[in-house]
Amino acid sequence: MSRLTGFSSPFLLGFDEIERVLDRVSKAANDGYPPYNIERLLRPGDRGDVLRITLAVAGFTRDQLDVTLEEKQLVIRGRQTEDDRDRHFLHRGIAARQFQRAFVLAEGIEVIGAELKDGLLSIDLARPEPERVIRKIDIATSD
Repeated sequence: MSRLTGFSSPFLLGFDEIERVLDRVSKAANDGYPPYNIERLLRPGDRGDVLRITLAVAGFTRDQLDVTLEEKQLVIRGRQTEDDRDRHFLHRGIAARQFQRAFVLAEGIEVIGAELKDGLLSIDLARPEPERVIRKIDIATSD
């Protein structure tokens, strides 16, 4: 039996990729760790927007974080190891935790760079202003 979705309409041709992206986003949105912000940075004179994703990654070093671009997804991973053989805790409330957070990027968005400062990982993205293209289609006659 085939699955009917909002993209099954005969007027929405070629939107299969958008449906797959929405499925990926809905599956990835369940985990709330680490918390993050997404903001638009206003840069006068530039064409297009600059977006910044900031993740709260307190306790992670630069070597324990990995930022990759996999197909159209920005994937951020954090890995801490439990290397506490020489330490004896009376109370342990801060556990070594791993995470993976993925953001699906639209076509044309480029990663500018990433910076780790004061426990916050900031990743800047550029979204160039799309060019407006108008193309006249010639109509052929069949005489």
